[in-house]
Amino acid sequence: MLFAGAGPAALQTAVLMAKAGCERIGFANRSGSRNDFLRDKLNDAGASITVTVHQQKHAALAGTAKVDCFIDGYAQVADEWDTLFFCTPCEAYLDIVRELNINALLRVKTIVLLSPGLGSAMLVQSQLDPHSRGRIEVISCSTYFAATKPDNPNGSNPWTAATKAVKRRIYIGSSRRNCPGAESIRQLLQSSGIDCRLVNRPLDAEARSITLYVHAPLFINDFSLDVVFGVTETKKYLYKLYPEGPITPQAIETMVDLWKEISELLRKLGAEPINLLQFLNDDNYPVHETSLSRSDVEGFPHFEATRQHYLLYIRYASLQIDPFSIPDSEGRYYDFSAVPFSKAVRAGDGKWVIPRIPYEDYRKLKIVEALAFLLGVNTPAMTRLLELFESRLAASIVQHGEVHVDAGLLEDRKRASMEAEAVMSELSREQSEGLKAST
Repeated sequence: MLFAGAGPAALQTAVLMAKAGCERIGFANRSGSRNDFLRDKLNDAGASITVTVHQQKHAALAGTAKVDCFIDGYAQVADEWDTLFFCTPCEAYLDIVRELNINALLRVKTIVLLSPGLGSAMLVQSQLDPHSRGRIEVISCSTYFAATKPDNPNGSNPWTAATKAVKRRIYIGSSRRNCPGAESIRQLLQSSGIDCRLVNRPLDAEARSITLYVHAPLFINDFSLDVVFGVTETKKYLYKLYPEGPITPQAIETMVDLWKEISELLRKLGAEPINLLQFLNDDNYPVHETSLSRSDVEGFPHFEATRQHYLLYIRYASLQIDPFSIPDSEGRYYDFSAVPFSKAVRAGDGKWVIPRIPYEDYRKLKIVEALAFLLGVNTPAMTRLLELFESRLAASIVQHGEVHVDAGLLEDRKRASMEAEAVMSELSREQSEGLKAST
């Protein structure tokens, strides 16, 4: 198995696969000066990677794995791997597939997308020629199955990681029905204590990502962007109520509007929309039924907008603390929502780096908006979020100078439209093949 990317998620997934009996493991990373450092540190570690866990109940995820090779640049990957795991942000998928020259890698049978965005599998499939489509199964996970961080505070060993939690439930979907790849992964994750469920196709899995619905409304607004871009110096927290955090009735209203727009897009794509409140509560972080009754959770899609806003606000208010934690001697519960914002910083090369939250969320939403446009779905809430981020980004570029901004930040609009058109092309091909099969 070859893992594209060398971050904590890639390490955890590789260790899990090694424990399941994978005989050969390799890592490939995009070309760059950091790869010399990574290779040297891997040699120092005896070509071994290590993952630890914070809780004994997750012991099945801990372990070590031997690394057979580290490849500097995807274009250098040889035709000797049967399974590829993409463990990078989804905006890198297209570049990876193209640099791999995937149609020339004839041994590849499976591509697994660990953290895809909506439409990622179709984007990857759009780059496959007819022969490759016939042999390659593309699998999407709804999200990465754990919360894993580097376990090297001083940067001494980038090949160690620590998993502090696992997702309550994830979904996986395959581009090919009745293929063993997705079921094998489901069984492996299930045996490791992760509730993993199969859905009909990759798009159905990609639609069950919590970040798709939650991150943009909470983290692309003036409050959050003031923190990210350094206007607000006081420490603020991602999931706290205003004024400690971004959760306001207005942010919740935007979340509901965004969910409805994405739901309409999913219908156009032939996928089933989700019950947002039930998804957040049952698949992610639950609250006591005293706070939200089952009838409220299950009936959420059918309520009027005002009640939907109220119920979602109640959920986030109830999760300011972990309602299922054990209170301390003072009666205080674990401060579940005290996750601090990260701020934009200047990297060693002088370029300003915008944190993953909200930058990756902006890039994912940009492709979703472009898809919606091509399918004739009206998305006023989505457009407002994107325009706000772009206006704040433009102001930051003016402040710091274009020379100090990564060129990729300036190309997102054009790239999103291009990727959306590739997804639409693949969708049209699938629909055409479906019609031929039914006649």
